Amino acid sequence: MSNNANSQKNKIVFDGKELELKTLSGTVGPSVLDIRSLYSDLGIFTYDPGYGSTGSCESAITYIDGEEGVLLHRGYPIDQLADNSSFLEVAYLLLNGELPKKDEKTEFENAITLHTMVHEQLINFYRGFRRDAHPMAIMVGVVGALSSFYPDSTNINDPYERMVSSRRLIAKIPTIAAMAYKYSLGQPFNYPQNDLTYAENFLHMCFSVPAEKYKIDPIISKAMDKILILHADHEQNASTSTVRISGSSGANPFACIAAGIASLWGPAHGGANEAVLKMLSEIGDVSRIGEYVNKAKDKNDPFRLFGFGHRVYKNYDPRAAVMRVSCHEVLNLLGIKNDPLLEIAMELEKIALNDEYFIEKKLYPNVDFYSGIILKAMGFPTDMFTVLFAVARTVGWVAQWNEMITDPVQRIGRPRQLYTGYQKRDFINLDKR
Repeated sequence: MSNNANSQKNKIVFDGKELELKTLSGTVGPSVLDIRSLYSDLGIFTYDPGYGSTGSCESAITYIDGEEGVLLHRGYPIDQLADNSSFLEVAYLLLNGELPKKDEKTEFENAITLHTMVHEQLINFYRGFRRDAHPMAIMVGVVGALSSFYPDSTNINDPYERMVSSRRLIAKIPTIAAMAYKYSLGQPFNYPQNDLTYAENFLHMCFSVPAEKYKIDPIISKAMDKILILHADHEQNASTSTVRISGSSGANPFACIAAGIASLWGPAHGGANEAVLKMLSEIGDVSRIGEYVNKAKDKNDPFRLFGFGHRVYKNYDPRAAVMRVSCHEVLNLLGIKNDPLLEIAMELEKIALNDEYFIEKKLYPNVDFYSGIILKAMGFPTDMFTVLFAVARTVGWVAQWNEMITDPVQRIGRPRQLYTGYQKRDFINLDKR
C-alpha cells in the first residue's frame, strides 16, 4: 500500500528560508517526514550515521516493532508462519504478497525443485579456491558468477526474466552452499533430489555420501525449515539495504545477491550466531559464567556477550521464542541432553531474563543465541553458520529487490556526506614539500 500524506503540517526554517514538510503514514508503525526537497529548497541535508532514523524506501514486505517484539511478513506474525507454514510457502508469500492457493503452491514448489541443479561448469569455480577457503568467500564468488551462466534472466526490465532469476536464485543457493561445504571436506558434490523438500534436499546435499544411504530425520528437517523461515527477511537491515542499493544502479540480480552475501558475512550481521558458539566455548564451563557476565558489565573490558539484545528489538526477539523450542527438540532427539554449551547457554538465558543489568539494558536472548547451538548439534561447523543464513535470506533479498525494481519513485542510491577534510588548496610541487 502507498504512503499517504496526512493533514499534519511540519515547518523547518533555515537561514531565513522556510520549508513545509509532509508527514507520510504507513499502514502501521511511526509516521515519517518527507525530506526529499530539503536540499533543493534549503541547501541542507540530514546527518544520520547508520541510517537509524532514515526511511530509505517504501515497502510492503516486512514490518518490525522492536519495542513490542513484533515481526510480520505481509501482515502474518512470524511465530504463526514458523508453526504452520513451510519455507517455500513463506517464500511465495514474500514474493507475491499473499499465501499461495493449493495449485499456486504446487506450481511454485515444482518450479523451485526443477531449478535446483547448477550448470556443470560451475564446478570449475570451486577448484580454483584453496581447500581451506571460507565458504562465504566461495559463496560471494560463485553467486556473482551466475550471471555468466544464466544471461537469459538478467534483464531487470522484463517481468518474466525477473521471475526466472528470482526462482533460480532461491533454488540454486542451497546447492551452491552445500557444494561449498563439501568442497571444504574434500568430499564429492551431491546432486539435488527432486523427491525431497527444500530443507530435506539441503540436508541431503550437505551430509550424504556415496558410500551409504543418508536418512533424514523429520525433526531435524523441520528444525532446518524453521531456521530458514525465521531468517527469510528482516526489513531494511545491512545486507538487504546492500542488495537494494546495488540493484538501484541497474546491476543484474545475481550480482546484487552476491553483494548481499558479502554484507551478511560481517560478524555484526550474519556472523552473530557463529560468534555465539565461540563465546560459549570461551566461557567453557557453567562455573565461569559469573566471571564472564561481570566482564560483560565492565565498560573497560573488551569482552562482550554475543546473542543478547538486538539493534532493532528492544524486547524479546520473537524469533528466539520459536527457535528455543526447536533447539530443545533437536538436542533431545540427538541425545545431547547434557551438552556443556547448551548448559552454559541456558544458564545465560536465566541470567539475562532475571538480572537487573540485562533487564535495564533490554539484553534479551535473540535468534542467534539458539540457532548456533542447533546448527552445531546438526553437525555444521561454525564457518557454515553464515552460509545457512544466506540460504534463508536469499528469499528476502530477492523479494526486496523485485519490490525496488518496480517502485516508480526509486532512484540510484546516493547518500550524502558531512565533509570534514581540507578546503581548497593549491598543489605543491614535489621539490617544495
